[in-house]
Amino acid sequence: MEVKPLISPQELANLLEQQSVVVIDTRAPEEYAISHIPQAVNLREIFTYLATSTPEGLASLRSQFTELLGAAGIAGTEHIIIYEDALNTGYGQSCRGYFLLKYFGCPQISVLHGGYQAWLAAGLPTTTEIPTTENKAFTLNVDSSIMVTTAEMLQALNNPAIIKLDVRDADEWRGESSSPYGVDFCPRKGRIPGAVWIEWYRMMEPDSKTPMFRPSNEIMEICQEVGITPDSTVYVYCFKGSRASNTLIALKEAGIKDVRNYFASWNEWSRDPSLPIETGDPSQTKMPVQV
Repeated sequence: MEVKPLISPQELANLLEQQSVVVIDTRAPEEYAISHIPQAVNLREIFTYLATSTPEGLASLRSQFTELLGAAGIAGTEHIIIYEDALNTGYGQSCRGYFLLKYFGCPQISVLHGGYQAWLAAGLPTTTEIPTTENKAFTLNVDSSIMVTTAEMLQALNNPAIIKLDVRDADEWRGESSSPYGVDFCPRKGRIPGAVWIEWYRMMEPDSKTPMFRPSNEIMEICQEVGITPDSTVYVYCFKGSRASNTLIALKEAGIKDVRNYFASWNEWSRDPSLPIETGDPSQTKMPVQV
């Protein structure tokens, strides 16, 4: 049974009272220790794990999370709700969890809309109690159709039917910084040739005290600026798939049918010197360069 991708704090509170659900807190362990949503388990690796899209890398991703999720008492068949502190401050980490679990084949995944800050703003209870979990066998049913590999992105460079969407912060898009972890965290700065850009923050309401996704019509207006329509095929990327996952949910909610995540993103692309990159002023036409 499919469930909607976004769930409100009150809807989650009702679920916690009425039925068995699994709640995953993706924040840092020290934040989780201070307070968290009742029954939530802390799984920081959802945000921190750096994946590669080679066959070996994807096999490792599946193996690591089969173990981590099983140890957290998750079988994969439950209704799983994932949250971060706020949608605009956690680099999309709860949405990254949503994407990962959809890739692993979990059918019932939701993101807490507005994150922990929305839960607090609603005046709902918190706890410091760490729930007791029993190891379970997490079952994989991988959906590779939503995951873009480096090889697939490379093949798409000269295909105008596939829109390559960069959603990184402005300094990364312009090639001034290689990542959110530091200017020179990756060996190369720049962008994937032919990519269009929508900074991921734009998908959220800018003046809201607790940021939420914009209404669907506003998201579609933003998408149309770069030629994205409801029928477009969109390969979205960022640095490691988190902000891309945030955008993927926004685009899906707006009615764009075929959105796929280049999960390894710039962290993988920039480290292979054989792959082309584009540098310089993105407002001017530049030939792809290799450095």
